Amino acid sequence: QVQLVESGGGLVQAGASLRLSCAASGRTFRNYAMAWFRQAPGKEREFVTSISWNGGNTIYADSVKGRFTISRDNAKITVYLQMNSLKPEDTAVYYCASDPIFSAQAMQMSRNHNDINYWGKGTLVTVSS
Repeated sequence: QVQLVESGGGLVQAGASLRLSCAASGRTFRNYAMAWFRQAPGKEREFVTSISWNGGNTIYADSVKGRFTISRDNAKITVYLQMNSLKPEDTAVYYCASDPIFSAQAMQMSRNHNDINYWGKGTLVTVSS
C-alpha cells in the first residue's frame, strides 16, 4: 500500500530550525514530484514547496522563500523540508503530498488539493514567540 509518513515536527522558539522528513513506500515515488503543504489553525491548507522527481526543479511559496529548503533522496525515497528562521506564523500541520501525474509546478498551481492522490497524515510544527 502506498504511504507517505511525515516526521520531525515539534515545538520550537521563533528563529529556530527544524527538519521535516517524508518517507514514502513504493519505489515508484522516485519518479513522482513531491510537495509540502501546511494548514494553520482556522485556515485553509496552503502550498509550501514542491520538488520535481529528480530534484532539478524546486518551487517555493513567497512566505517561505529564503528560509525553507526542499530536497529529496531517491535512494531512500525520502523528501526533506529544512526550515530555518522559523516564525510564529509558520505554526501549522505540515503535510507531504505526491502524485504520479502532477508536476512540481502543477502541485503549486492546484486549486483543488483533493486532486493530488497521495497524502501523509501530517506533522505538527509549533513556533512560539
